[in-house]
Amino acid sequence: MTFREFSKQQVPRIDDTMIHFLTETTTEKNLLESMVYSIQAGGKRFRPLLLLATIDFLGEPLKNGAYQVASALEMVHCYSLIHDDLPAMDDDSLRRGKPTNHKVFGEATAILAGDGLLTEAFHLVAKSDLTADIKNQLLGDLAKASGTHGMIAGQMLDISNENKKISLSELKQMHGRKTGALIEFAVSAGSQLGSAPVAVKEHLKVFAEAVGIAFQIRDDLLDVIGDETVIGKKIGADAKLNKSTYVSLLGLEGAEHSFQQTCTLAQGSLQEAKKLMGITQQTILEMILEELMVIDK
Repeated sequence: MTFREFSKQQVPRIDDTMIHFLTETTTEKNLLESMVYSIQAGGKRFRPLLLLATIDFLGEPLKNGAYQVASALEMVHCYSLIHDDLPAMDDDSLRRGKPTNHKVFGEATAILAGDGLLTEAFHLVAKSDLTADIKNQLLGDLAKASGTHGMIAGQMLDISNENKKISLSELKQMHGRKTGALIEFAVSAGSQLGSAPVAVKEHLKVFAEAVGIAFQIRDDLLDVIGDETVIGKKIGADAKLNKSTYVSLLGLEGAEHSFQQTCTLAQGSLQEAKKLMGITQQTILEMILEELMVIDK
């Protein structure tokens, strides 16, 4: 199976899980429309597919509980994008080639839609078809990854560092939280749901950390060299907000080199995990990494 076939097979199930759950739990029509608008705005479903691909890598079947956790993760991601686009944050008018949520529904509804997606993500995990122990662990891990130790902390650092020159280590720390935390959760949750052996889990952890960094470097590169019609949002936003990025700190060539080095680290870690698992064929995780390594300009 190719990655595109895997994605075509899995994304509808992820989307249906999100929309069905929100439809069941939301009483206000306009709020539901706003949440569903952002869910249906497109996107590659990178994080939930990474979670499901990790379970597949470990040779375990994909059960309903896995789809529920993967969908909850995507809901957290969608909420963060709604709030990121607000005038008080990045003030973006386009997301994935469509008007941002607040441009369509107004700022107040957009804020509440983000709040709703975040809250209902935890509701979905709590209601998932998993044992109480696993649900408890995943709820805590997701809260840590998305909260004031993880993504929100990274977003706060991002805002605080506007119009500042920061070091490369500070940049990595910021994006390790803002971007990396949810990516690392995807792999760690997949490792838990797929019952990964301890040694394999360690290699997958290194893989996830490297993917999180590579994902952000790629995003920084696309903000400079990307095509708005391809990436679905305006480029040059980082420079406009005077943000420190991998490109501003390392230069274009240096950022591209760092991107390749980080992808190589991810590949090496994944190969070690494959050896321990006795896997000889190409895996969906490898295909996801290959997709990430292609920078569509």
